[in-house]
Amino acid sequence: MPYKEEGSAPFKAISRQILFADPALKCELRYFEMAPGGYSTLERHEHVHAVMILRGQGHCLLGTEVRPVAAHDLVSVPAMTWHQFRAPPDEPLGFLCMVNAERDKPQLPNDDKLGRLRATPQIAAFLDGRPIP
Repeated sequence: MPYKEEGSAPFKAISRQILFADPALKCELRYFEMAPGGYSTLERHEHVHAVMILRGQGHCLLGTEVRPVAAHDLVSVPAMTWHQFRAPPDEPLGFLCMVNAERDKPQLPNDDKLGRLRATPQIAAFLDGRPIP
């Protein structure tokens, strides 16, 4: 499935699949895959979710940190925490994501919030797709 509607938010070369959804559990298990150089949207929201890397390696922005991620890593994304996942330029990145079936819409950073994130050199490099210092 398409990751999001084109033009709704910045992202690149990513797809999603809903693998499991059960109203009784009120959750969805989704699989996302990014082509080399792909990335998810930089966003935050009120719902918590968990991400398990299944394929490849890359980096994730979580709050004010950029972390390397690789197969079998589990990333817990707290509520209202800026986050984004990026595949390296030479290999895909695939991950599972568990979320509430009923969830709030993601919030994108405004120019002020983005400027504050970019004030950290490591985050600026990550957002620009450059090597992480």
